Amino acid sequence: MKTYEKLYQVLATAPDFVSGETLAKQLQISRAAIWKAIKQLEKEGLVIEGLKNRGYRLVSGDLLVAEAIGQKLGLPVHFNPDSQSTQIDAKQGIALGNPSPALYLAPSQKAARGRFSRPFFTPERGGIYMSLHLEPGLPLAQLPSYTLLIAASIVQAISNLLGLETQIKWVNDIYLGQKKIAGVLTEAVSDVETGTVAHLIIGVGINFFVPTFPEELKDKAGSLFDSPPQLTRNELIAEIWRVFFSSEVDDLFQLYKQQSLVLGREISYQSQGQIVRARAVDILTTGELVVETEAGRQILSGGEISLSKW
Repeated sequence: MKTYEKLYQVLATAPDFVSGETLAKQLQISRAAIWKAIKQLEKEGLVIEGLKNRGYRLVSGDLLVAEAIGQKLGLPVHFNPDSQSTQIDAKQGIALGNPSPALYLAPSQKAARGRFSRPFFTPERGGIYMSLHLEPGLPLAQLPSYTLLIAASIVQAISNLLGLETQIKWVNDIYLGQKKIAGVLTEAVSDVETGTVAHLIIGVGINFFVPTFPEELKDKAGSLFDSPPQLTRNELIAEIWRVFFSSEVDDLFQLYKQQSLVLGREISYQSQGQIVRARAVDILTTGELVVETEAGRQILSGGEISLSKW
């Protein structure tokens, strides 16, 4: 762990100012090294107050510490400060033979892509961008709908840490109120010889503390926090994956349905160039949405849906 990461962990848990002398002794480094680490943390966007005869205090901001997250989860966490996309990072990790499960983490992304390869907004600071690499080794038909399971894990983690109720818009979007705060993207790599899914990469993007959005997104996108957060991104990341790895598939699936933003509501979607109005009546374990239309019951495997009314 780097010196500034160690310093951050001390300041993040300190109730008040910590003197430079105390920090130097605790971290077993010089006062000059403490000063250098403070400057690095400020470069990372953290606000640190320094007072003569009192020391330093973390005022706002947090730092992603991959090693600390990995220790909590018991799996490798690969951090890329210059990531184009954590999905790309995970694919490169697969090519290098990195073991799985493994988490790929970044503070931002320069070439982020969502569903249907659409670009999406990733601010320089305040977001969570990560991809989990798994090796299921199962036929596609036997594979759980990981998009649903991860979405449910995010909702449960937020509830556990903050007591906030978020909802899921089929199939992969997390909403707080009427604004999207997170999304999930799942990609599979099949083994042609065995007919199984050899690799699964599950990408997650969360607007953790993003005060401002581009004009075209400000009415659609929201942030988990709109004022300085009560917890760190490290804590939320660790809790999301703790929930995922420790929960039963059936429990997460039921939570997904329970927190669905669309079940029992009127929706619309496009089919063969026409707008279809329907009522969402069920979500299958395969991740498909069952809707009731004038023509009868239909099953949607993908695509975009809109709520008729919020």
